Amino acid sequence: MKDLEIYGTFGPNCQSKDRLLQLIEVGMTGIRLNLSHSNLEDHPDWLEAFYQAQNVTQKKADLLIDMKGPELRIGAIQPINCEVDTLLDLDTLKLPACIFPLVPKEKLLLDDGKIELEVLSDVQARVLRGGLLTAHKSIALENREVTTPVLTESDLHNLACAKEYGVTGIMQPFVRGKEDLLAIHRSLESIHFPCKIYAKIENTQGLENLDEILPYCDCVVIARGDLANAVGLCEIASVQHRIEQICKERNHPYMVVTQMLNSMIDNPLPTRAEINDIYHSVLDGASGIMLTAETAVGNYPVQAMSTFVQVAKIAKRDAKKAKEERKCLF
Repeated sequence: MKDLEIYGTFGPNCQSKDRLLQLIEVGMTGIRLNLSHSNLEDHPDWLEAFYQAQNVTQKKADLLIDMKGPELRIGAIQPINCEVDTLLDLDTLKLPACIFPLVPKEKLLLDDGKIELEVLSDVQARVLRGGLLTAHKSIALENREVTTPVLTESDLHNLACAKEYGVTGIMQPFVRGKEDLLAIHRSLESIHFPCKIYAKIENTQGLENLDEILPYCDCVVIARGDLANAVGLCEIASVQHRIEQICKERNHPYMVVTQMLNSMIDNPLPTRAEINDIYHSVLDGASGIMLTAETAVGNYPVQAMSTFVQVAKIAKRDAKKAKEERKCLF
């Protein structure tokens, strides 16, 4: 399936040569390295194992780095058990200064929306939806965008050494408009490094400015985790369809990511709904699909990737068949 990119994600359960070799053998065509709270040179063993696995399999695989960008995350905290209806001291979360002042009654969505807080003041919130909160998890404010720099110091550092580490693609999170991508282009041009740019659509600004974003990226990434926080969980399928239609009308590549096989983090078999999600994402025209936590920290990374690839192949088979049948009508 040369016309479909299938990605996994590095992590504790996806970093040894043997594990990476298995993933490439079952059909993984590339891997994502999340640099939200680390740098490229922090992972020499992972990257060396990745290249060794490619040498053994004689199969070339892409390396995408997911930048820190203008995303919001809590600080380096000890795990906190957030119980429903309890009051939480916001100082313990080490929230970024740019989100203040907070607005009473606005919602704070943490860890891709798994935990929801209602703001009472700048220092206190009530837990509406609980869970275990750990360090560096994502933050989203319901119905409010926060202005932050496109590239952090660590992003610029990682771009500067990306070529040295064999990076083939840059994933830019929370793209808001063409200016965000122009900043990436300028940085890459300054170091004479032509590299693919993947624009992650994760907020309402990116969604509204999609037309101006397309010419400045090689691929649009429908990042459904934070995007669902921005538009509302029940709207995410509609928004995904809208982005897909715009990309297809303009013949522009797009990738679908987030929770595609989420149940396989803990279970050896997927749900029927997940199979349906993968199948229709590929059948509808996605040029790429990606697993994140399923390979990074999941208990069944190889089984998850094998399932991912098998369903994608079936979808591509059916798409090809439908195309041939349409040709026969004319």
